[in-house]
Amino acid sequence: MSLNTTHIRTSHAGSLPRTAALLAANEVKEARGVTAEFEALLEESVIDVVARQKAAGIDIVNDGEFGHAMSDSVDYGAWWSYSFARMGGLELDSDQKWAVDAVDSTPGNVALTGFVHRRDRNIFAEAYNDPTSGIFSAGAKLFPKCTGPLTYTGHDAVASDIKNLTTGMARAGVTEGFVAALSPGSASRISNEHYATEEEFIYACADVLRQEYTAIIDAGLTVQIDDPSIAENWDQVSPEPSVEDYLKFTQIRVEALNYALRGLPEEQIRFHLCWGSWHGPHTTDLPFPDLVDTMLMINAGSYSFEAANVRHEHEWKVWQDTTLPEGKLIVPGIVSHATNVVEHPELVADRIERFASVVGRESVIASTDCGLGGRVHPQIAAAKLATLGEGAALASKRLWK
Repeated sequence: MSLNTTHIRTSHAGSLPRTAALLAANEVKEARGVTAEFEALLEESVIDVVARQKAAGIDIVNDGEFGHAMSDSVDYGAWWSYSFARMGGLELDSDQKWAVDAVDSTPGNVALTGFVHRRDRNIFAEAYNDPTSGIFSAGAKLFPKCTGPLTYTGHDAVASDIKNLTTGMARAGVTEGFVAALSPGSASRISNEHYATEEEFIYACADVLRQEYTAIIDAGLTVQIDDPSIAENWDQVSPEPSVEDYLKFTQIRVEALNYALRGLPEEQIRFHLCWGSWHGPHTTDLPFPDLVDTMLMINAGSYSFEAANVRHEHEWKVWQDTTLPEGKLIVPGIVSHATNVVEHPELVADRIERFASVVGRESVIASTDCGLGGRVHPQIAAAKLATLGEGAALASKRLWK
């Protein structure tokens, strides 16, 4: 993505609410496979969601992740489970074996056995287990596990994502678009029964996912690398490690991602960092100042991160002491997926202007913290995109007066 020249451009973090018709059709697809009727509905739905993004004032649009398979058996949301429908060498299992019991900074000595226990979930166990709390989760049913050599089988699926988005952009007269794709570090957070080491497994994921990244970039679009693993793994390490040991543990995930991105144009790569983004207290999130330098090691042209929710909004100040590399952009969350309250345009403008004051107006793309789909009601999601557009227009008037 290029720098701003006349106004603060807007985008969002990926997932948007699916229509009732698309949800129903997806259930049929899961049982019967892809049909011509489903493909036609999917194309029509993407054309519509692109048009609605433009009407809301969004400059850099996507397909709402409508082409990403949703799975009732893998209860992690479409952002994560879709990728496993595009990979060979996997099976489903009722036991999730991936977890970090301890961090040993010696390469290859990180323990990855046992069930995942989030420290935030342990602290607020009563709330997480209360169906009336608003953060209750019944837990996942089946999980993918690697049982053979990983292969990429998603050629038709990513081609469909590209075709539908570019068709929607052409119809709406939009010139900038992105498609989200999973990172190697996040894809490897499953049980591995095939590869000899964790490093070998992560790099196998990198080789597979590079094919998706390349297809998106070759189509002239931006690829957004969704990578909660960089920040979110912290909450799954028990006992809590030192920040230094955690960053050493994370380094292999950064290096594997850069390996997957080697030779690809940075201006068409957007990295999305988040802390998992589930509805919950998030008291055990690793602070952004501890992560920002690691994030900037990733070979991307722009960096998306949560900055609107109340756990991380104050961290905009990290950019007072952190130098954004020349020519790169930040894509901070300006409206939050974590509340049903629709931010006022004046607040949106104020948040944008904070970032512009520290990195420059040309380097800020206003966005959402994370995907809105599945996290707020569709009507509220639409209002949040609209207030993002309105607030960015207001900030632009002030910044380019």
